[in-house]
Amino acid sequence: MATGLTDAAPATAVSQEELDALDAHWRAANYLAVGQIYLLDGNPLLTEPLRAEHVKPRLLGHWGTSPGLNLVHTHLNRVVRNRDLDLICVWGPGHGGPAVLANSWLDGTYTQTYPDITRDGTGMGRLFRQFSFPGGVPSHVAPETPGSIHEGGELGYSLAHAYGAAFDNPGLVVACVIGDGEAETGPLATSWHGNKFLDPVHDGAVLPVLHLNGYKIANPTVLARMPEAELDELLRGYGHDPIHVTGDDPARVHRAMAAALDTALDRIAALQRAAREEGSAERPRWPVIVLRTPKGWTGPAEVDGLPVEGTWRAHQVPLAEVRTNPVHLRQLEEWLRSYRPEELFDADGRPREQVLACLPEGERRLGANPHANGGLLLRALPLRDLDGFAVPVDKPGAVLHEPTRVLGRYLEQVMADTAERRDFRIVGPDETASNRLDAVYQATGKAWQAEELPVDEHLDRHGRVMEILSEHTCQGWLEGYLLTGRHGLFSCYEAFVHIVDSMANQHIKWLRTTRRLPWRRPIASLNYLLTSHVWRQDHNGFSHQDPGFIDHILNKSPEAVRVYLPPDTNTLLSVAEHVLNSRDYVNVVVAGKQPCLDWLTMDQARAHCARGAGMWEFAGTDDGTREPDVVLACAGDVPTQETLAAAQLLRRHLPRLAVRVVNVVDLARLLPHEEHPHGMTDAEYDALFTPDKPVIFAYHGYPWLIHRLAYRRTGHAQLHVRGYKEIGTTTTPFDMVVRNDLDRYRLVMDVIDRTPGLAVTAAPLRQRMEDTRLRHHAWIREYGTDLPEVADWRWEG
Repeated sequence: MATGLTDAAPATAVSQEELDALDAHWRAANYLAVGQIYLLDGNPLLTEPLRAEHVKPRLLGHWGTSPGLNLVHTHLNRVVRNRDLDLICVWGPGHGGPAVLANSWLDGTYTQTYPDITRDGTGMGRLFRQFSFPGGVPSHVAPETPGSIHEGGELGYSLAHAYGAAFDNPGLVVACVIGDGEAETGPLATSWHGNKFLDPVHDGAVLPVLHLNGYKIANPTVLARMPEAELDELLRGYGHDPIHVTGDDPARVHRAMAAALDTALDRIAALQRAAREEGSAERPRWPVIVLRTPKGWTGPAEVDGLPVEGTWRAHQVPLAEVRTNPVHLRQLEEWLRSYRPEELFDADGRPREQVLACLPEGERRLGANPHANGGLLLRALPLRDLDGFAVPVDKPGAVLHEPTRVLGRYLEQVMADTAERRDFRIVGPDETASNRLDAVYQATGKAWQAEELPVDEHLDRHGRVMEILSEHTCQGWLEGYLLTGRHGLFSCYEAFVHIVDSMANQHIKWLRTTRRLPWRRPIASLNYLLTSHVWRQDHNGFSHQDPGFIDHILNKSPEAVRVYLPPDTNTLLSVAEHVLNSRDYVNVVVAGKQPCLDWLTMDQARAHCARGAGMWEFAGTDDGTREPDVVLACAGDVPTQETLAAAQLLRRHLPRLAVRVVNVVDLARLLPHEEHPHGMTDAEYDALFTPDKPVIFAYHGYPWLIHRLAYRRTGHAQLHVRGYKEIGTTTTPFDMVVRNDLDRYRLVMDVIDRTPGLAVTAAPLRQRMEDTRLRHHAWIREYGTDLPEVADWRWEG
């Protein structure tokens, strides 16, 4: 293969001594990567001939990408040391764990983090044994890996994470290695547009390294098979200037890679200087390095008569039968000895001086940079007292506000108060104004580095509201931002947040793992605000109606997930304050943007949110002298309104019926205390819902979730849940709840049907409720609006 450096400034002069040191480090990292995949701890330095018992019984790991990652890591060490760079790297190729672990061990951060994995022969053996071994560490770059902010288990998110890390980090360079398999994913393809949002004045720089080794698990990769000119056109179209490094001769590739990095970093410095010192407003064309090296480079060229190096066969474990096939065992030993370990490690297994010559020191090491352990840098948000933003509530259910519009004024203040420190951002797919949060534009605009037209509004080269019509990119940006020590909020239409189900899952797994790593400091929570929700998507119709993200989240690790359903404006403010102050959670807040009745004062909202679930005494008729006959429970703003409307009908028509009204803000309160930190004990649950009375529960989402949360409770047999039944269309707001049997009239009918003694005595009332539903059906088809008694309804206590 040809080796070359194209579209670059003249190669930086690198001494032969430095090149030899780079090669020594690279060979050492390759040796350690192979050792982790194959070896136990008995013969790490090959001081005796390799025997089958030195090899792991189960061979797990991925060799194919490791030599390329080792090359990048080795050369990043050099430029960090020579330039005193503040730099982290996001490692995109999924199972690149052996490489990054090897480099962390070589630079000493692994031993610093895990003192039992010493930087000598004993520690090397432990490093080998633990890899993909029971009780050890995963095969991919994981939370356990020092210097990582990126879970390598799922592909597609590395570049979005890199941009998120760079936002509001003006002194930071974020290198990002993108595997050519990963580059085929939709999220990665959209992430290239992050350069249209990167502010060269206030943000750091992202240096993508597109690593083309030609193959995925068993197939060629698209970008690797594109002609170089066509690939250049693609990357230039994305707004990058490519620098190519191609080859399989280590000496020539080392020289070309050193020159490529120097050229790229010189360009980055010049672009930032032009923006920061010379006032240039032109969108920069940032460099990208295209690195082409063989898959499984330096590994076995051929196994069992079939080519391996440079093919898909090098993807995982090239020699699969080492314990049972003497030929494979001999090939493994030859492979390991080809790196000349005696030149790289002394008799005690410590890396020799030449191997360490290009390493940076202290926090400049890639495994020790504090930006990769963001909790070290995190500062609490300066949140104002909520009383200055609360809406007055002289009596419940009398006045309406748009909850998210009021929240927008609170977030505007957060933006204003973080203007100097720049550590809070809002992301969302083109929905900030639609979701009524547009007050934030008074404090900051929408980040934008591309062309502007006179009709555009609120675009701001230095803005901190991030909008792109890709939920994946929004999520990736925010994750990278949070993982490097900042705060944020993701606002999204409820139905379409499902697009990031898998990304949320990966982040939750990251948080669960980091909670068990004392050296990982807590980070700000990932906060979702889901609005334009299922019950007020009557105008957009069935395609926009899906409340199931809650179900997805509550399937995850209880210690890391929270779901909140504030019923009105002041409770939304209280919940927002709580989640913005929280750490190491994924918080889901579902709140409407349409006018909603106000129920609680700010003080009442604070108390109610602290409880998570509680009785609304003003709405019920159980006066405490006897047990209630029935419990009306609710979670969510529209279900709360329908529940209180039902309670008012019961108060009017069945005054002797003792009705308790319970509102749930924190959905996890329904779980047993043993299964979730917020869960109620059985005694608490029974005191609130009763152990044996009928409970009619009006719920925001799919009704079976409530049954799943409460199935072990004593009174579960008496629990009847109404919610979204996947029945939707373009219709009126009230017709949506009628279609799904969540309306006030259906709830009254449920009370009559399920409360002993009412089936006969309250039959006339039940019939009137059914007649009203029929009248509603005819009314909306004639007038196109809801019944006046519904549209104009207010609480009458």
